[in-house]
Amino acid sequence: MKYKAPGKCPVCDEKLSITKLNCPKCATTIEGNFQPCEFCRLPDEDLEFIKVFIKCRGNIKDVEKELGISYPTVRGKLDTVIRGLGYEVPSKEQLKEKEDKSVVRNEILDQLSSGEITSKEAMERIKNL
Repeated sequence: MKYKAPGKCPVCDEKLSITKLNCPKCATTIEGNFQPCEFCRLPDEDLEFIKVFIKCRGNIKDVEKELGISYPTVRGKLDTVIRGLGYEVPSKEQLKEKEDKSVVRNEILDQLSSGEITSKEAMERIKNL
């Protein structure tokens, strides 16, 4: 029976590194410092979620149905996986700010299209966002 390699140290919670590989067929052993698969460090629950997410082609509605969970729960699980892979998850405030800037940028472009402002004015306003 083979076990899943632990991804974190049980003592200090630091990421573990792989230092030894062994071939089960010929017994060759290689020692060094190898980088493990970033997905292998995720807990089984996160890996199962990823499988369903991929199976559903990233369609959150389908993931909801498949797992019998709500939209906010799907988003929460997705955020957990993203953080587990070492990426930053933007806060609601950051997303709102980005959306607001996009709306203002589109308004500036509309004003430019209709001739209300010059291209120089539009560039200056967009730079100041």
